Amino acid sequence: MINFKRMMSVKINPLGLAVVAICIVATLFYIFGTSRGWVRFSDEKVSMKELLSVSICLAERGGKKVKEVFDEGVLNEQSKGKTKEGLNDPKTDGDMKSHRAIVYGFQKVYPGLTVMSEEHENPLKPFNAKAVPNVDLHLTEVSDVIKSDETVPLNAISVWIDPLDATYEYSERKDKDGKDLKHFVTTMVCVVLDGKPIIGVVHKPFKDETVWAWVGYGVSKNSLPIHGSSSKDTIKAIVSRSHTGKGEQVLQSAFEGKKLDIIHAGGAGYKSLEVLQGRADLYAHVTDIKKWDICAGHAILAASDGKMTTIKNNDINFSPDSGAVVKGGILASMNKHSYYSDKLSESLKVTEGNS
Repeated sequence: MINFKRMMSVKINPLGLAVVAICIVATLFYIFGTSRGWVRFSDEKVSMKELLSVSICLAERGGKKVKEVFDEGVLNEQSKGKTKEGLNDPKTDGDMKSHRAIVYGFQKVYPGLTVMSEEHENPLKPFNAKAVPNVDLHLTEVSDVIKSDETVPLNAISVWIDPLDATYEYSERKDKDGKDLKHFVTTMVCVVLDGKPIIGVVHKPFKDETVWAWVGYGVSKNSLPIHGSSSKDTIKAIVSRSHTGKGEQVLQSAFEGKKLDIIHAGGAGYKSLEVLQGRADLYAHVTDIKKWDICAGHAILAASDGKMTTIKNNDINFSPDSGAVVKGGILASMNKHSYYSDKLSESLKVTEGNS
């Protein structure tokens, strides 16, 4: 027999009740504290058109942070170590503030989205969705160009971001001749589906210019491609000014007997756009490179029938579990890609054999 009198005499522990209450509140905030919290209990599908708008907004938001820190004049530069070429790999407040602006923005709109960023925080700062500004899901510049849409499961999507590309030039400010270097700086967002970059956004914060593309659907009005440089007799190759490695030697050997103009520039995003817009025939990087550096450029070039591959013309897998490094470098061009690849691959083989 149930003793109801005894049951009624049980005392509730106030501390235990408080703990339970806190857990319930925390759970509810986690579920409903973001703009899309209500869909956690179902398989969320994402509008790719909206995701494009969000990516543009957040790349530009990160760019504002980059410019603010630069204009304040205190970068608080730190070293992340040495590059493979033996150069300092810097990190600044501009990198970190842009990182937070972009990552927290994605967390608010798409909880659970897989985001790979160049920068990391240990420990991770607490995320407060209410403190993160909203973004425009329906940008006019997108709707003016993109007339259709596609929905994709959230768990099939991943995002690579570079909160500040060309940090070396950003912290250097001017070269030895006093020439400004900040035009090389970009912030980049890239959306990947099934290992392939399908949306790319490259924002130039010091020019307030954004180039974007969605493969198969459309490109920004300022990103219309020019297939090849204006020079018919000269091959214009753009390479890193700070991480060249054996790049110049490989190029000179590959195109021996031809007129070759080697252009030195900072930032993979900047160099990819130079190829897109016809100011360079190819972009070559012959040492290891990180995927957040090249993902957005890859998508933008692909959307305009350009190409970015390994030097040996192999496709690059951008899946989150594929690792962050592309071994042996990359090649980007708008045409003659196989020709450039064959030449560079052979030259690289010879160069490595002689080293």
